[in-house]
Amino acid sequence: MRDFTSDLRELSQRITEAQSYLRIEQTRARVSELEIEVSRPDLWDDQEAAKKVNAEYANLRSDLDTYNTMVSELDDLEVLHEMAREVDDASQEEEIAAGISKLSSGLSELELRSLFTGEHDGSDAIVQINAKDGGVDAQDWAELLLRMYTRWSEQRGFDIEIADVSPGAEAGIMSAEFVIKGRYAYGLMTSERGTHRLVRISPFDNQGRRQTSFATVQVWPVMDAPDLEVNESEIRMEVFRASGAGGQHVNKTSSAVRLIHEPTGAVASSQEERSQLQNREKALTRLKAMIVAKIEEEHQAAQDAIAGKPAQSGWGSQIRSYVLQPYQMVKDVRTEVESGNVAGVLDGGLNEFMEGYLRWRRAQSE
Repeated sequence: MRDFTSDLRELSQRITEAQSYLRIEQTRARVSELEIEVSRPDLWDDQEAAKKVNAEYANLRSDLDTYNTMVSELDDLEVLHEMAREVDDASQEEEIAAGISKLSSGLSELELRSLFTGEHDGSDAIVQINAKDGGVDAQDWAELLLRMYTRWSEQRGFDIEIADVSPGAEAGIMSAEFVIKGRYAYGLMTSERGTHRLVRISPFDNQGRRQTSFATVQVWPVMDAPDLEVNESEIRMEVFRASGAGGQHVNKTSSAVRLIHEPTGAVASSQEERSQLQNREKALTRLKAMIVAKIEEEHQAAQDAIAGKPAQSGWGSQIRSYVLQPYQMVKDVRTEVESGNVAGVLDGGLNEFMEGYLRWRRAQSE
């Protein structure tokens, strides 16, 4: 009978670590509080507050259930292993090995949680894509990026809301703004902030020459009514008709809103609601989140400069190259994570790059 003692000991250690990064004791206490909240008969008098309470309860309850299940599975494996070892029953080896493999795989997925160290990592994400150098190719590249993030969101079970898309002059898009809704959406999407570079044979060049195109991706956390006073005179509002996929008009009135904060250049849009007033409120909340995030980033940059911390890849810097010609390769220049399956990456296969970035980010802070 094979001895699995060391494998089981390692799993036990990993579960102990999970207890720490999942903050199990605090989670249990919070779940008890939320159970009282969700049972209140007047909970749905305020629907927005009720949705937040129920979402938090569901997330924390899921964490507890996952942790408790893993503890139970490990206990079962340890008992089975001990009994099989006592009678030298080799017929149990396959079942024990399969159980260890399954539990190890589950823990590996769970351990990604320990990489979310930012204050807002658990939030939804506001994302903007802008075509840069490369003319019509850059505009086409920006649209490919929008498709890539849409596919990635769908694969993870996240919701995506398109707030604004500005079409390109000949093809593609000039810019897009959208919100990805899901647990840790912002934490995962921080890996995408920066400049994305595409190298390919241009489909818009009659001579079939190779073209390098650039598009930028900016990401902010969604914050609930950020505590920030903004001078209304510094905000310029533009209105336009809300449109759906393929340019079909959702309505015939100019209900969609775009807000521009003149001092910072921050832009936020909304076309999800039917009324202009509702869209303005939603866009203003996003705009405030962008300004708050910018203030936090500037403060962090100042601290890093004082501490002599080396500069990292960030706004306006090339973070990833997607090469279709003369060879096929996607490579992240920060983490050196790479993939030869360019089509798979452009079809939403970003998890490897995102996890690599989160590990790289933690290493940079140590």
